[in-house]
Amino acid sequence: MRNLFSRTLQTTIIFLVAGGVMALALGGYFSSSSNVFTVSLVNLQSWFSSRFVAVQDFLTAPRDIASLRQRNADLEADNAELQAQVIQLQQQVGETQILAALVDFSRANPENTYRAAAVIGRDPSPFLHYVIINRGSNDGILRGMPVVTGQGLVGRVDAVIADAARVQLITDPASSVNVRLQNAETEASLVGSVTGDVTLDLIPQDIRIEIGDLTLTSGLGGGYPPDLIVGQVVNVRSRDFDLFQQATVQPVVDFNRLEIVLVIVNFKPVDISPLIPIP
Repeated sequence: MRNLFSRTLQTTIIFLVAGGVMALALGGYFSSSSNVFTVSLVNLQSWFSSRFVAVQDFLTAPRDIASLRQRNADLEADNAELQAQVIQLQQQVGETQILAALVDFSRANPENTYRAAAVIGRDPSPFLHYVIINRGSNDGILRGMPVVTGQGLVGRVDAVIADAARVQLITDPASSVNVRLQNAETEASLVGSVTGDVTLDLIPQDIRIEIGDLTLTSGLGGGYPPDLIVGQVVNVRSRDFDLFQQATVQPVVDFNRLEIVLVIVNFKPVDISPLIPIP
């Protein structure tokens, strides 16, 4: 009997305590304590989360770095390939423009027959007095044939093998071209030099020469056909005690940028040196 009374009393007390706690909670008496507990729980969760992320990053960092390095290497390879393609396209555009200019030149000068050739070698010295082209005797190239570009005279073939030829530039010290001054209507001799400068010699003193006068091949001497553009006068030297005047000529051709040239294959040079009296 006492045990039953004791259990009933205990159950009643538990219900009363639980009811009191619920009443206090519904009345808002536990709100501050609840907020403190909630904030503490959130802070603890954030601390564990940050530590978990740090450990995860530490474990996955080597793999990520390797992946980034591989990705960077792939991007650098792609960039190098694209740069190579850009350079190749620029070269193709440049060659197309050169060929178009040479075609226009050949159409404007139909009296000659031309064969295009690419420059494949240059004088190793800094003076650039000759170039090597990829056309030779197998292509009908002969020694003495004139070589031009769309701008003007380059020089002439100096030596030939089966599949290549050497072109002596007009800047070579051994080069001599008979030219005429278009405005002055007089002939002169155009010679090269060791420094690559081109000068006009044997100009009579009574001839008036102006800076900017155009020089063209005269056709005299049998070495070149007439009326090929050579260059312009940029300086004149005339002294009273000299028999002849001299002038410096700026060639119209940029010899440092020669890539494709035209060989005049229907011109047959004539060697008239045996006919010149020996002084």
